[in-house]
Amino acid sequence: MKTATSAIRIDFANCMTERVGEHGLDPVLFDVDSTISRSVRSITEKLNASRGSGWERWRDLHRDPMRSDHLSQVRDAVDACNSAFPDGVENLVVLGIGGSALGNIALQGALRSPVHNLLPAGSRKGPRLFVLDNVDPVAFGEVMTFCDAPTSMGGGGGLEKTVFNVISKSGETAETAAQFMIIRDMLKARFGDAHQKHIVAVTDPAKGTMRTICDANGYRTLPVPEGVGGRFSVLSPVGLFSAAMCGIDIEALLDGAADMDESTCNPELLKNPAALLAVILVEFGMSKGKTNHVMMPYANQLYLLADWFRQLWAESLGKRTDSVQGLDHVGFTPIKALGATDQHSQVQLYRDGPNDKVFCLVEVEQFARDVPIPTGLGVEAIQYLEGSDLGTLLNRERRATEYALVESQRPNFTLTFPEVNERTVGQFLYLWEMVTAYAGRLLGIDAYDQPAVETGKQATFGLMGRAGYENWSMRVERTLQKLQWTV
Repeated sequence: MKTATSAIRIDFANCMTERVGEHGLDPVLFDVDSTISRSVRSITEKLNASRGSGWERWRDLHRDPMRSDHLSQVRDAVDACNSAFPDGVENLVVLGIGGSALGNIALQGALRSPVHNLLPAGSRKGPRLFVLDNVDPVAFGEVMTFCDAPTSMGGGGGLEKTVFNVISKSGETAETAAQFMIIRDMLKARFGDAHQKHIVAVTDPAKGTMRTICDANGYRTLPVPEGVGGRFSVLSPVGLFSAAMCGIDIEALLDGAADMDESTCNPELLKNPAALLAVILVEFGMSKGKTNHVMMPYANQLYLLADWFRQLWAESLGKRTDSVQGLDHVGFTPIKALGATDQHSQVQLYRDGPNDKVFCLVEVEQFARDVPIPTGLGVEAIQYLEGSDLGTLLNRERRATEYALVESQRPNFTLTFPEVNERTVGQFLYLWEMVTAYAGRLLGIDAYDQPAVETGKQATFGLMGRAGYENWSMRVERTLQKLQWTV
């Protein structure tokens, strides 16, 4: 049962005029009868009515029947993989890009040891995990070489102990398609028809190029649910399969989403954390010119959640429109930083540079482990550290940065994890998905499309010689004539 100490919390006092002067928001904005509060009530009513339809099926991933179906299918796939490799799966390689990769990376970073891949098989939960989210040939080639090398030579134990999880709804995303073609060729050359057990695809359950390939070759598949876009798919089999393979409690992840769902359906602005954050960030962006939104976790394990947030925020809200205050373009630039590391590289800009940013500081109250700082060194200048611990130091650093930002009238809010576990991570993921849904409605844009991405895809098709896209190649070369300086 959810308790106050098990839920993530938000402190937004540093966003108000009382703290940061003219750079803050007027408390009147949050009055129960304010214009924005009435707007939130209307938006909440519309969101509650539209959930589970169109591109909002992601809102039901933690609810039956999708929840039970996906948990059952994912567990069956994990059991099948483990049964097919009696000596154990040593390496799980995810092939995907964007929403097909960032959620997997974020879950692994938040919920598994930072040295997970370095641990021997008996000391880690599940296989090593590699997420190949780019077609960089060096990175791809080195991971393949490692996986194929015997453990006696410092490798991953060979392809015979490696499973590839290809994630593509259509199968036509150039980057993932190229990766898949390479590994399929490698596996067929090594194992013949037996290569099938090395591939688990997450794809459209009924149609598309990847579905056709999987059906023809007998590859095990999991569904990309209809109406669930890539950047909203982390709590579907897209993110759950690799998480479950690596020992993450996927049921608790969904429980966390359910916790947050209850709060984010509340029509009252100050009782709805998603609506509250959306109003704060949209108001700062549209009324105060603070269009750069920094997420700065004070915990290494949460840093990759900021990567996941960047795609969600940028791709959902960066849109061309003429429906908001006469503007042609709306959206905000998400920026990630790491506390306390970036206090030594970014905070100079954040305090003395342009006041065009809002900061989300993320803290952890209780770390999974701590490291005491010993006494007895006898050096006066650093004696104040003796007898404390690294967790306390990191959280005091966050508090000090919060104070420094307020001193410079830089608005910020703090999101607190009581502890980092599957349930609180599930809360975080669902919270920001709902913040995005509210922000899209407040901006008057479609948060679920990404029309500007398509031009680059089509140009790539043309440059790579895909039939029917020849004119794109000519357009690219004509537009990008070189003007260069050469040594």
